[in-house]
Amino acid sequence: MKFITLGIAFVCLSVMNAQQFVIKNVTLFDGEKLIEKTSVLVEDGIISEVGKKIKTTAEVIDGSGKFLMPGMTNSHVHAFMPFNFTEAANAGVLNLLDMHGMEQYQNTMQKTSLESANLARYFYAGAAATAPDGHGTQFGFPSPTLTSVEEAQEFVDARLANGANHIKIIVEPWKATLSHDIVKALIDATHAREKKAVVHISNVDDAYQVLMNDADGLVHVWWDKKMTDEQLAEISEKENFIIPTVLTSHLALDNIRNSAPENTFLSNDDITVEVKRAYDAGIPILAGTDPPNANINYGVDLYKELDLLSKAGIPNLDVLKSATSLPAKHFELDKIGYVKEGYYADLILLNGDPIKDIQDISKIATIWKEGKVVRASEE
Repeated sequence: MKFITLGIAFVCLSVMNAQQFVIKNVTLFDGEKLIEKTSVLVEDGIISEVGKKIKTTAEVIDGSGKFLMPGMTNSHVHAFMPFNFTEAANAGVLNLLDMHGMEQYQNTMQKTSLESANLARYFYAGAAATAPDGHGTQFGFPSPTLTSVEEAQEFVDARLANGANHIKIIVEPWKATLSHDIVKALIDATHAREKKAVVHISNVDDAYQVLMNDADGLVHVWWDKKMTDEQLAEISEKENFIIPTVLTSHLALDNIRNSAPENTFLSNDDITVEVKRAYDAGIPILAGTDPPNANINYGVDLYKELDLLSKAGIPNLDVLKSATSLPAKHFELDKIGYVKEGYYADLILLNGDPIKDIQDISKIATIWKEGKVVRASEE
């Protein structure tokens, strides 16, 4: 019996690592919609066919009673070592968008992230744009700053010369901060190079201003007070998005409220309501968690963010989009975020249904990156 069991295990492992395999009779979320009882064919790390009747001699994985979805993206992290990429990939988070870090190492880290199925891909902003002694300069590694509109294009070009995929700008008035004139110049300079400009804010007035100045997105939701209906209506007419980092906001403010009780902040519940109001106004919501802040990890803590978005009242289909197709769309990431022909075979097979219960996102059966197994459950 022992030899039979080992033989079965070997066959299963062979199927999961095969360069060609088909997952049959599975419920599929393809990044946009649900498709019942369909099949997905993978060849050489690429999705070559999606359909109910696929003819192939490839190895078969039975998806009956299971749920298949694209690999996920965490749209706000700060990563510093390959272990962060491993932790993410093991949770099905196959892409990380870094929003400020040690620029001198990030290009090497990005190349490393592409070398193994066990590592999440890494996209980065380089050093965030901030004022001298502003937020982002306090972490003990070099962080370039600027003080004038005239420096904006040079600042952006320096980040792009170091391989940055997008540009991050900081507006944080609890420390020295950039003026909105400089922020606008940075946004324009970024767009002149056909890249995305995202902005860290904490106050609603700053959030409104930077979005009206054509920022592509916010990397946090505001904390201080509710946005007016009129402001929401105005920014919803722009093409932008919000990465609200709800989990981070809740955890960080729990500490901030204790240390600065004289300041006024929204409650955790009110912050969650603001995210739902933005969603209802038609603003795309992308999932991000801002690790390692508040001791948040790079992997399964993204599940907590998705759960908070679901509890806010966002439909679970759109919650799944927040971690799959929407980051790919808004950050223009090629061949990821969808289960479609020609895309990377970045796949998560679940023993559950996150449309019915978002917490089923944790019921991992198998994770593939470009058709290679990252993780398989022992069940």
